Amino acid sequence: MSLPTPIQLDTLDLLEWPRLCQHLATFTATKLGAVAARQIRIPTALSESMILLAQTQDMAELEQTLSSRLSFDGIQDIGDALERSALLGVLGGTELLAIATTLSGVRNLRRVIDAHAAVPTLKTLVTDLRTYPDLEQQIHHCIDDNGQVADRANPALRGIRDSIRSVRSRIYDQLHQVLNRQANAVQEPVITQRGDRFVIPVKAPQKDAVPGIVHDVSASGATLYVEPQSIINLGNQIRQAWRQERVEEEKILRDLSAAVAAVKPDLDHLLAIATLLDLAMARARYGLWLNANPPRFVEPQDEAVVLRDLRHPLLVWQQHHEQGPEVVPISLTIQSHIRVVAITGPNTGGKTVTLKTLGLACLMAKAGLFVPAREPVEIPWFQAVLADIGDEQSIEQSLSTFSGHIRRVGRILEAIAPESTAPESMAPESTAPESTAPDADNTASLANALVLLDEVGAGTDPSEGSALAIALLRYLADHAQLTMATTHFGELKALKYDDDRFENASVEFNDQTLSPTYRLLWGIPGRSNALAIAQRLGLDVSIIDQAREYVGLSGADDVNQVISGLEAQRRHQEESANATAKLLRQAERLHDEVSRKAAMLKERERDLQQQQEQAIQAAIAQAREEIAQVIRRLQRGPQTAQAAQRATQALQGIAEEQLNPTPKPPKPGFRPQVGDRVRIPKLGQTAEVLTPADEDGELTVRFGMMKMTVSLADVESLQGEKAELPKAKPAPAPPPPPPPAPAVRTSKNTVDIRGSRIMDAEMALEKAIAQAPVGPLWIIHGKGTGKLRAGVHEFLKQHPQITSFDLALQSDGGAGVTVAQVK
Repeated sequence: MSLPTPIQLDTLDLLEWPRLCQHLATFTATKLGAVAARQIRIPTALSESMILLAQTQDMAELEQTLSSRLSFDGIQDIGDALERSALLGVLGGTELLAIATTLSGVRNLRRVIDAHAAVPTLKTLVTDLRTYPDLEQQIHHCIDDNGQVADRANPALRGIRDSIRSVRSRIYDQLHQVLNRQANAVQEPVITQRGDRFVIPVKAPQKDAVPGIVHDVSASGATLYVEPQSIINLGNQIRQAWRQERVEEEKILRDLSAAVAAVKPDLDHLLAIATLLDLAMARARYGLWLNANPPRFVEPQDEAVVLRDLRHPLLVWQQHHEQGPEVVPISLTIQSHIRVVAITGPNTGGKTVTLKTLGLACLMAKAGLFVPAREPVEIPWFQAVLADIGDEQSIEQSLSTFSGHIRRVGRILEAIAPESTAPESMAPESTAPESTAPDADNTASLANALVLLDEVGAGTDPSEGSALAIALLRYLADHAQLTMATTHFGELKALKYDDDRFENASVEFNDQTLSPTYRLLWGIPGRSNALAIAQRLGLDVSIIDQAREYVGLSGADDVNQVISGLEAQRRHQEESANATAKLLRQAERLHDEVSRKAAMLKERERDLQQQQEQAIQAAIAQAREEIAQVIRRLQRGPQTAQAAQRATQALQGIAEEQLNPTPKPPKPGFRPQVGDRVRIPKLGQTAEVLTPADEDGELTVRFGMMKMTVSLADVESLQGEKAELPKAKPAPAPPPPPPPAPAVRTSKNTVDIRGSRIMDAEMALEKAIAQAPVGPLWIIHGKGTGKLRAGVHEFLKQHPQITSFDLALQSDGGAGVTVAQVK
């Protein structure tokens, strides 16, 4: 395994990789995992990164299927204890107990992983684990929960401790007798210890009242701690028993330590696997917290780099934990033939953040972390990520800003140059290629590296700095897989039009607010907007006006006007695209609604047809039964002409009844209620009642997108019932309507958006509100972090059809459900 070069280590600091590792460590479950997370090593092989990513994906899958989080309870850092045991050291009871709980914790982890078939990478990790349940049981047998050697460890220790308890009891009995007899000579009636001897406090003037050995004196000299003569022999006995106890305990601990040392290699492996599992879990939970997605490594020569809505992970952390501003995502789509991307635009516009975000995304993917971007995440696996970002001034080393940049760039060129060659001079006249496309040899010699340069060529004379920057970027186009550089030099913006390996990008600037939007625009070079920014920061207007005149004289103003026009055209195209997408969503929603209603009508038609067929079959069966009864009566009675005549008449009656059924009397009238579906024969439409009938017998209905007022005489129920018309004579004021029945929660007035993003949830809510009946609408969003619930409430506040909303009762979901009133 090759060690990282100094410039690679320097790049990690420039991109703030250690800070990201600190954030990752907060998602670990053990101290070992936290230490490992803070010291993550960037893999040097693609295969290693693929394994780490597979572990992260398996752990994310496992966490989603478990009812509770994966538990690492009991797993502790036992590395030092294992090393001491290997050196024949005697481990303490607490250390042995930690080894036993670690064995148990890892065994539980393996049991959970083995129970799930969809995590093959994790299964591979735990396949060869040996957790030594016999050793664990032996430790628990000998060591109690407080880390002390238990009486049950062996019979000899139990006998010694029984003897100690017996002698201590006799000592206490003797001392209590002395305290009772010499109460006046005793300072206070307590028994204490000095060293390993039992003593009582005796007043100094009355020391002769309690003959014995003085083992200590109080600070004032007024109290002597005396071991009475009557218990000296007992004290000697218990001291000897204590020594025997310590010898026996040390023997037990030594045997257990030797048992641990015998399996140390397996325990080292077990501890390493537990740490790997903890790291995989931390990567999965960190990715879930970031709303990140697993990356797919692509071949940079064949496939484009695709990173949509990429967010800087450290800025996301700052937004959530340090009340930072909202993170503006960037989108990167870099075609396979592009070698250099030049980012231009104003200061404080986000150019440097773009470099750092891309660099961190590549490092995260290499380390097995999910990338905070929208799917699909397609990114190359770079052998090296090298950066020159920031100011490397050094007074002690006599380095200017320019010198610091050149020194770091030199180390980058050394890292990507073939071992047999060194980078040539960066003079533009000696390095500018005549051909605009890379030749086959150059493509084959490309170093698999991502180079990030901030303010390339800055810190010196603009003309020389611009020339040096052009030469440097052309060299990197020949020797590095991908380079992204920020600059203010206008000459670099034109490289795209001479060499198709170059691409322009810019950070957007709002001319109305005179402030950056932090959005990244592709294909359009940016303007520095120095004069606009200076005006916003309060510089004297006369100076800015004079500067504008100088800019106009230099001819750069024309270029800026062209760029400004391109930016305006791009904004117009984006607005048109957004409007088109909105119309498309509305059309899709209407199409879904029409399809749903058509399906409902077909289903109802099938139900009616089935009911008619069932009625016909029932009538046929009834007729057959009646005919059979007539035949049976004819067979039982005398077979006469009169009986045959009566049977014939009965059969004719059955035929007339089935073929020409008596028309049913009209159904009693009904009173249409709000929400009822009624039929309007004159219009051939089915409508929904919006308002009850008034005194004149008129009510408001809606069919499709239309509302109209119709008379009760013009409507009927879906079953053909005519509406009950109001009586002509005036009636007294009707009593107040009864209170509405309590709302019932059904599938039609309930929408489940758990696990959705806020944008998707808003579309689902818009559809549910449009289809829901008037009244309450239950919205199930879950508790989680509360972000989705906050987004739902903000959406409901602005919706014209929502009159009010509140959290559901505890019995109906509590904080995980919101009940909105639809009008």
